[in-house]
Amino acid sequence: MKNIQQWITFSVICFLVFSIDGTAQIKTPATSQKATVSQTVGISDISITYSRPSVRGREIWGTPLAHYGFQNLGFGTSTAAPWRAGADENTVITFTHDATVEGKSIKAGTYGLHVALAEDNTATIVFSNNSSSWGSYFYDEKEDALRVKVTTTAIPHTELLTYQFTAVDATSATVALQWEKKAIPFKIGFDVTSIVMDDISNKLRDQTGFNRQAWENAAQYAFRAGNMEKALEWINSAQTGWFFSQKTFANAQIKSAILNQMGKPNEAIAEIESVLDQATALEMHQYGRQLIANGNLEKAEKAFKENAKKNNNAWPTQYGLGRYYSAKGDYKTAIKYLEKALANAPNAGAKGNVQANIDKLRKGEDIN
Repeated sequence: MKNIQQWITFSVICFLVFSIDGTAQIKTPATSQKATVSQTVGISDISITYSRPSVRGREIWGTPLAHYGFQNLGFGTSTAAPWRAGADENTVITFTHDATVEGKSIKAGTYGLHVALAEDNTATIVFSNNSSSWGSYFYDEKEDALRVKVTTTAIPHTELLTYQFTAVDATSATVALQWEKKAIPFKIGFDVTSIVMDDISNKLRDQTGFNRQAWENAAQYAFRAGNMEKALEWINSAQTGWFFSQKTFANAQIKSAILNQMGKPNEAIAEIESVLDQATALEMHQYGRQLIANGNLEKAEKAFKENAKKNNNAWPTQYGLGRYYSAKGDYKTAIKYLEKALANAPNAGAKGNVQANIDKLRKGEDIN
């Protein structure tokens, strides 16, 4: 009898163990499907992972589905919990770099995202350092990383809870939680220039830095960002000092632009003139156009004529001379050179551009 009882007990234990183990292997659809939405701003990424409940004809706001304020939900450890801003486990937001939310600073990282709704069409967005709990049942105010207050807006009916990036520009993105007829938007910003400059500085110290073009690209970004000192430092490294360094017409153009921006026009011109013997017909043409733009017609004439002589009047040397005479106001001579350029143009697109400029000259319009 005792042996039978032991066998029954053992059988029950085995049944429970294998039943639990078997259940762990089964994957079934969640009632609220999971989703992830992401957006890049500069080189920084924002991502939100959440579960998407449906309205299904129910009252939403101010109900257990999306309650107002901070409430005791009757489960877990929290006695004053905000809404989970989704369904099921934590809604989670990740910033790959330090950011701002509604102008307030937040460090790079992953956060639990919660919302405390108010009845006056405002809401408090809560970013919690706890991003791994279920819902907001274990929310603790002491774990808050940031709170921001926003204004909600009315929208057309949205059946599935949705996070959508509704506006994006060079340094920021606005994301909105949209559900039923309410949207809860908040703006995320990044100091893009500082982030990119720091990233470039770090990458130039690793394998990326063993390449001349990387230093040239870095200098170009710093130039566009307005950091001339760093731009000059990086372009100098591209030209001299390293085993990969080489002075080329391309990087001399970059350095010339930097020097010109720094108020050193004579040094800028000298930099380009030091590599004119390396320039292709197209590069010399571009240099001539730059001289025209800077109002230096004397040097532009010399550059375009040398280009035509060196390259036996090949495309686009005649085009350049046409631009020079147009800049002088001698449209008749400019047309003569452009007609030669038209005959030598390498493709339909180039021919179309030349013809369009001939037409402008015939109307008495400068083509520069």
